Amino acid sequence: MSVSIDIVSIGMVTAVGLDAPSACAAMRARLDGFQETRFLGSGGDWLIGAPVPLPRNWIGEKRIAHLAAGAICEAFQTVPEARGQTALILCLAEEGRPGRPAPDGPRLLSRVGEIAECPPHGRSRIVAHGRPSGHVALERARRILAAGEAPYVMIAGVDSYLTAAAMTHYLADNRLLTPENPNGFIPGEAAAAVLCAPPGNGRIRLLGLGLAREPAYIYNHADLPFRGDGMTSAYRAALAEAGIEMNRIGYRISDVIGESYFFKQSALASLRLVRGHHGFQDFWSPTESVGNVGAAVVPMMAGMAMTAACKGYNAGEPVLIEASGDDGGCGAAVFASGKIREWRK
Repeated sequence: MSVSIDIVSIGMVTAVGLDAPSACAAMRARLDGFQETRFLGSGGDWLIGAPVPLPRNWIGEKRIAHLAAGAICEAFQTVPEARGQTALILCLAEEGRPGRPAPDGPRLLSRVGEIAECPPHGRSRIVAHGRPSGHVALERARRILAAGEAPYVMIAGVDSYLTAAAMTHYLADNRLLTPENPNGFIPGEAAAAVLCAPPGNGRIRLLGLGLAREPAYIYNHADLPFRGDGMTSAYRAALAEAGIEMNRIGYRISDVIGESYFFKQSALASLRLVRGHHGFQDFWSPTESVGNVGAAVVPMMAGMAMTAACKGYNAGEPVLIEASGDDGGCGAAVFASGKIREWRK
């Protein structure tokens, strides 16, 4: 479905900033929110995480709801007329993931709407695919906007790995970054939101979107050979829809969380698609500052790209945003600001 949509505003609640401007500035400066948690590692040391410094020590579903509502309210501040006429797509952790912070999605959606004072819209939905949820949500958002079912769509992602069940599970699976395990991730939590609208006066525009699945996902039980087929297919679909080659991408933003598998996946996808000469292609990742934030990462990366384009420090045009999940789900999206998107016409 080749339909463009614009991102008109953003919101973030992260370990390095409780709003988008401060969070993006901190990530640009390579600051991080890593600190000792109250979870013990196998060696008796405190595990490192990236918790959000909320003014109140909420826990569980209430904490997740306030994180999401904070990001949504910030996004509405720039476009107040969107309140009451916005479909909400809430991106959450995968179904069945150990330690999900809010397992009852519909109840969380209702609670977020109450806190954010955002009345439920008939087209509001839940997307529970973990990190690549945002790419699935972008596909649904452009369908809603193209059909005229709502004038705006809010894509909000919220997630946390800082729960007792999640920490216990990933520590036992040897997937957390510890002094004994350099090939692991730092658990984090965050919320991010992007307000989408039909093409018009948005800050950045979605030009291409690709979704795919990797059969040789991380630690797959069949021990299949890893060639990066899933992410390569997602890249290829997004680039084809945008009408460009890989060597014309200005820079990439990725959700790589620290494990070598995901770095290899991104490198393989790029190497398999680059044809001809291309200049330096920068590679950004918010996880360097906030850790693994799960379903919040794609709206966060889109917000990073929009802020960079607006403030003039983006590393090129257009930008490719990628994400992948532990179950093999892969997504890629190509965005451009007004400086370059005219060539699409």
